[in-house]
Amino acid sequence: MAERSHEPGQSDTGAAPNSRAETAAHLRHLLETEGEAIHTQTSVSNYRRAQAYDETDNLDALRTEARAIKEDAIDRLPELIETVRDAVEANGGTVYLADDAADANAYVADVVEDRAGTDGSEAATGSEESGAGDGDRNRPSVVKSKSMTTEEIDLNDALEADGIDVTETDLGEWVLQVADDTPSHIVGPAMHLTREEIADLFVEQFDPDVEFDTPEALTKFARDHLGEHIQDADVGITGANFVAADSGTIALVTNEGNARKCAVTPDTHVAIAGVEKLIPSVRDLEPFVDLIAKSATGQPLSQYVTMLSPPTNSPTVDFESPDEPLGGDDGTAGANRDREFHLVLLDNGRTDMREDDQLRETLYCIRCGACSNSCANFQSVGGHGFGGETYSGGIATGWEAGVHGQDSAAEFNDLCTGCTRCVDACPVKIDIPWINTVVRDRVNRDDDPEAYDFLVDGLTPDDEPDGFDLGKRFFGNIATVTKLGSATAPVSNWLGDTELVRSLLERTLGIDRRRDLPTFERRSLVDWFAARGGERESRRRAAAAGPEDRHSELDREVVLYPDIYTNYVDTDRGKAAVRTLEALGVPVSVPDLPESGRAPLSQGMVATADRQASRVYAALAEDLDAGRDVVVIEPSDLAAFQREYERFLPERSFERLRDNSYEICEFVFGLLENGADPDALSTGDGDSSGDGDRDGDGNRSIAYHSHCQQRTLDLEEPTTTLLERCGYAPRTSSVECCGMAGSFGYKREYYEVSMDVGDRLAREFDHGGTDLVVASGTSCGDQLEALLERDVPHPIEVLAPGSTV
Repeated sequence: MAERSHEPGQSDTGAAPNSRAETAAHLRHLLETEGEAIHTQTSVSNYRRAQAYDETDNLDALRTEARAIKEDAIDRLPELIETVRDAVEANGGTVYLADDAADANAYVADVVEDRAGTDGSEAATGSEESGAGDGDRNRPSVVKSKSMTTEEIDLNDALEADGIDVTETDLGEWVLQVADDTPSHIVGPAMHLTREEIADLFVEQFDPDVEFDTPEALTKFARDHLGEHIQDADVGITGANFVAADSGTIALVTNEGNARKCAVTPDTHVAIAGVEKLIPSVRDLEPFVDLIAKSATGQPLSQYVTMLSPPTNSPTVDFESPDEPLGGDDGTAGANRDREFHLVLLDNGRTDMREDDQLRETLYCIRCGACSNSCANFQSVGGHGFGGETYSGGIATGWEAGVHGQDSAAEFNDLCTGCTRCVDACPVKIDIPWINTVVRDRVNRDDDPEAYDFLVDGLTPDDEPDGFDLGKRFFGNIATVTKLGSATAPVSNWLGDTELVRSLLERTLGIDRRRDLPTFERRSLVDWFAARGGERESRRRAAAAGPEDRHSELDREVVLYPDIYTNYVDTDRGKAAVRTLEALGVPVSVPDLPESGRAPLSQGMVATADRQASRVYAALAEDLDAGRDVVVIEPSDLAAFQREYERFLPERSFERLRDNSYEICEFVFGLLENGADPDALSTGDGDSSGDGDRDGDGNRSIAYHSHCQQRTLDLEEPTTTLLERCGYAPRTSSVECCGMAGSFGYKREYYEVSMDVGDRLAREFDHGGTDLVVASGTSCGDQLEALLERDVPHPIEVLAPGSTV
């Protein structure tokens, strides 16, 4: 097997990364050793989930219902704990509320040793280990099904330290136990290993007489081996996907039968669950059982849905007489065993999370792993890069900060780029990017001062305290940097290309010298528009564009939002938007407006983003009062207006801006739908678009990549439809993310991850036989231009009157 890093958040040398270079080396190691397997597995899960979601007619209603149940359960948590205690005890079981990991582990160890009738520490004396789960048979023995909660408290290590043999019975978890490895995914713990690597591991550890040439052969070997341990175990330990408080019913949702066997075969069953797994009643299980398989693996339903109200007296196989029918001749065999059941409910920080308005949503998580699968960065490095002490993927930041502390979350938090695709994937609609942003903000405020922070203390135009990462502060104030770069162009562009400056930027700010820097325009879009005659000239051009009756039908006026990139770097796309709107009879204004707050928000600078939201709304309030539409070119800024501002603005203010802001291609498509003439635009039918590849109908082929935020706002389709209306044959990318993600792709520690993600997109477009590639987002265009070594304009630049693209 390839050398692996067994501890999430550690470098390949085994030490926790404490510098950008070490983090980069750790992630590069994972890209090389685990990336391909992770990407293959997550891609399959994503495809299946998307298909399952598409085939579910009432999906949104199910997700809404599931979230409402979780919200209610967390609200009523103290009450539900008492309810489930009464129900389990009435059924003959025991409920133990564990404060923390040590408390839970000590309780479980006492149960095992008491049930086995031995003192584990004495039994351990002189024992000989012979592989995972193959210790001295005189020692107490436990079989376990997969449980992230037991991973969280390091139960296996604690029990083994007390002289208790522990055998994982989930195939993936057992593979990791044999390999002395750690899970890389909440649902698929061994996702980072290939079948060939697992086969080699089994041969090395067990020297079997069978060939592991098929998955079935591996599975049969594991089933036979683990079956013996389940038969002989003193105690079976499971987690619980859900616990119905009213009846004490434990729900286990799995694709292997091992969890059910662990629960009912040994005479003692211990279920360990976080307190957040409680739901009010069995009736509340329905939406979760429907959703969890779809979101986790894309299955219509999991293979095993087991509901137990233990201690169960259900008859089980008599291993001494396996051919005897269940229940025996009198139907009572197995029904009178002296069975014990213990439900261990774990707090371990969850009560504090419940009281934390920003982390509370984490407790709604049903551990499906959909956020991991949907994340482009996770697809490259897996949970050993995008994870902490226990949990991995997008939701891991909330869990790690809540149960292990902010330091654990800080190790990987910056791998979340806030694209929000995980929100669409999450079956309970958790705003995972916001949780990541909040934790990032808290980490920023707890960081020690950087060596170079004296350069900016008291001078930065933000609302953040002194002393956090200088690179984050730089990118969070990129509007000021960009404005300065434009004011000093072309000198700023020349300096940015010198080796001395690139070395300084890399050393102080962590900007990778391999990444091309933006080229600043000396004249901003706002200045260009003013010099052109401003709003008065735009009205004249719009009025001259066509018949008066057409204008009266449209009757729109637009404020074009000049995002920092459009205003100072790629002014051509801003000019193209102005010309397009005027050609369709819509007058435009391009005022000098504040930065949206998207940049500081991406760095976890919540206070600054809050201030910027208020400034933007104040600057636009008069236009909104006048009924003008706000049109945005950069999708991430539109996402701020339509999503993040809900957390910063009064409800009515947020709704006004949300309901009256549009993405440029969405708005143009709306104009065409309401009577505007598409002939006013450049088309792909050969009249004005130049030479290029054509489809069978003579329409010009075009490859289109939409920004992540554009997809989550459901705005990809308006652009493709608009291109079709204008005589183009668009082909969209199946790869959802370009990997650049604003500042993420510039950072030294993440450069390789960014390029790995982007290369998937570039390969798809490069091999597609299309000469024209367009992208909606700033980052997307920059990344594709670097990878494809060609110009990648915004779609509006292709459609604008007089376009030569």
